[in-house]
Amino acid sequence: MTSTAPETQRGQDAGDALGEQPTSWQRRLRRFGHVPRPETPLRDRLDPPYTRPGRQVWSVLAIPPHVADRLVRWSGWGGPLLITLVAGLLRFWKLDRPHAVIFDETYYAKDAWALVNQGYEGSWPKDVDKLILKDPSSVPIPTDPGYVVHPPVGKWIIGFGEQLFGFTPFGWRFMVAVLGTVSVLLLCRIGRRLFRSTFLGCLAGLLLAVDGLHFVMSRTALLDLIVMFFVLAAFGCLVVDRDRARRRLADALPVDAEGVLRPDARIAETLRLGWRPWRLAAGVMLGLAFATKWNGLYVLAAFGLMTVLWDVGARRTAGAVKPYMAVLRRDLVPAFVSTVPVAIVTYVVSWTGWIVTDKGYYRNWAATEGKNSSWNWLPDWLRSLWHYENQVYDFHVGLTSGHTYESNPWSWLVLGRPVSYFYEEQAGCKESTTGKCASEVLAIGTPLLWWLACFALAYVVWRWLFRRDWRAGAIACGVAAGWVPWFFYQERTIFLFYAVVFVPFLCLAVTMFLGAILGPAAGQGTRAELGLTSGDPTGERRRTLGAIAAGVLVLLIVWNFIYFWPLYTGTSIPEDLWRDRMWLDTWV
Repeated sequence: MTSTAPETQRGQDAGDALGEQPTSWQRRLRRFGHVPRPETPLRDRLDPPYTRPGRQVWSVLAIPPHVADRLVRWSGWGGPLLITLVAGLLRFWKLDRPHAVIFDETYYAKDAWALVNQGYEGSWPKDVDKLILKDPSSVPIPTDPGYVVHPPVGKWIIGFGEQLFGFTPFGWRFMVAVLGTVSVLLLCRIGRRLFRSTFLGCLAGLLLAVDGLHFVMSRTALLDLIVMFFVLAAFGCLVVDRDRARRRLADALPVDAEGVLRPDARIAETLRLGWRPWRLAAGVMLGLAFATKWNGLYVLAAFGLMTVLWDVGARRTAGAVKPYMAVLRRDLVPAFVSTVPVAIVTYVVSWTGWIVTDKGYYRNWAATEGKNSSWNWLPDWLRSLWHYENQVYDFHVGLTSGHTYESNPWSWLVLGRPVSYFYEEQAGCKESTTGKCASEVLAIGTPLLWWLACFALAYVVWRWLFRRDWRAGAIACGVAAGWVPWFFYQERTIFLFYAVVFVPFLCLAVTMFLGAILGPAAGQGTRAELGLTSGDPTGERRRTLGAIAAGVLVLLIVWNFIYFWPLYTGTSIPEDLWRDRMWLDTWV
């Protein structure tokens, strides 16, 4: 009983300081050691501080306090950069292997090369891939326009790598690998800001670095990882915008004579949050996302709703009696203007090459087939672009032809049907009992990470619904925006690798789950609520067991990535070992 008394008094003082008196039943329960949940100061609720490592860690490592403080300051960038360096080394290792045009690279690599050289995609002859691999300089760029079904931004990005390193596998994969590597850095910093913990931020980045699907997509010239990069960047911009807006609210609220920040309904409902450049940057990022592939539009809608709800929560916390009405009056129009119109303008600008060259597919439709339209008052290029977009939409909706590796989105989280990008057998393999070796590039997530993510998502949803944790809601929104829309197109031919768009949010979900397993540090969170002091053996035991469990899970995920490394990189292995890695029949 004596060990809980200081914590009990501290919790009571915190409640009294906020003007909240305990109820009679709470006072009675205190006789039996009940400790009320400590109230978080208003400023910390609006602008939470970052956690700092305990002194015990540095003392065990025999690091002096002044050096430890410097390391803590540097770790905010040093840790993420170290994780990113590892991710980059993995992604650029033998990036030109396999020396082949794998899966849909046959479309995007060639379209990108034509786009950066002549401003529009060409109509390539069949069976030209072998000639490109043998001698790309001998293959002329077709001047006849090609019919393409995706916007140009992703192909411009792929083409930039080709301009730097040539029309080769390394050239067309280079920029995708760059974005895949930088996305690890983004997730480290986003996770750090989201959880207010450098350790958890770096853990999220590490999980992304060792996810097989993200890894394979970072080494393949397809568009989906580029969409993922812009979606993640937009999410990061919105998180920064949220922090700045809440800090501005906190700075505007009054402080009483005791120096305690107080809520104020008038300020919370009338304060204009001013210029919000990070929200504008998010609009540009979301525009680039759906200017790469159209599924970015769903993310735009989901993130737009999410950031408006964040504003509602901020004003409610600051004391607004009618937070929804306050947001409607002060925030809704600026939020819409800085995202939706900005994204649309970004999308249209991305078609500049098609517009100015006057030779792209359907470019002159308005002056020929569409010349009798009632919309003739609009510019020809705009009417031609609108017609093109309609044709592309009809194509996507009507794409129902079967494919060996198509999968239903219900099966994605459990990795029901991965996609084989490249497969090759080699005879005369003495190490194999079958006499064969196999090389494969299989687009599949790290199984243990994804299967753990199923439980993590359940935890995230629970925490969002029952604990009202905005971080859990943000993670759930990111997953839903990238996953749920595909359920409306189940008749369409779709693939598991589309899920790479929400892989970073799966990693954030697993990080949040592992953080819960790890437990709070000494004197923080649940331990304080339970009345456990820093010397309490029960609290220390809980922390130790949590650290062991979380550490084992992370090590198993890393081992699982290493185990599947040959299938991610196209490394030749005996067929027996290849079959050992086919854990499910649907993977073959």
